[in-house]
Amino acid sequence: MNVTKLSGRRGRAALLAATLLGTGAALALSSRSSAEASRPVPAAAVDEPAPGTAASETAVLAGGCFWGVQGVFQHVKGVENAVSGYAGGDAATAHYDEVSTGTTGHAESVKITFDPHRISYGKILQIYFSVVHDPTELNRQGPDAGTQYRSAIFPTSEDQARVATAYKAQLNKEGVFGAAVVTKIEPGKSFYPAEEHHQDFLARNPYYPYIAINDMPKVEAL
Repeated sequence: MNVTKLSGRRGRAALLAATLLGTGAALALSSRSSAEASRPVPAAAVDEPAPGTAASETAVLAGGCFWGVQGVFQHVKGVENAVSGYAGGDAATAHYDEVSTGTTGHAESVKITFDPHRISYGKILQIYFSVVHDPTELNRQGPDAGTQYRSAIFPTSEDQARVATAYKAQLNKEGVFGAAVVTKIEPGKSFYPAEEHHQDFLARNPYYPYIAINDMPKVEAL
């Protein structure tokens, strides 16, 4: 995708990255370096009960630009599908241009379909907290800022809400990050898929400057 077709901070960051790459200059657009792409995070002490006969389950997570969140989970064993979209607001405003204003209540989110016999919800959250994003930053991830980039979990069941709440409390009690985990837990919110050109963006554009700088180190850290 041409960087001139991207609006807002992401487009400006990508354009700056492309310029810097062309000049050979050092890059420092993300708040997390390659070495920080994965943090040692303990497993969730509380997880969902045994899955029984359920063949699949869904999780909805937000942690910055959905390109990277989707791309990371597409590389996780046990994940069957990951879709970029919006959660937290209404259907009428679930469109990129409107969400980008930061006034819709939506966060760029990813709906993850996974096999609970191969990976648990607690493990999904462990990857989310350790690799996907920085949960001590509420409304900023890397070069992206605004409530649409907030750190948020959208539980799809009471069990998921219980696990997410307990895990956040566990990480804060153990002082894992040296700062408070500020991730919002927002149950009862609908998910709306994003526009087609936002789907599988990392897989289709692994060398795109924004992706190469901010997201590929996370995939490599899995």
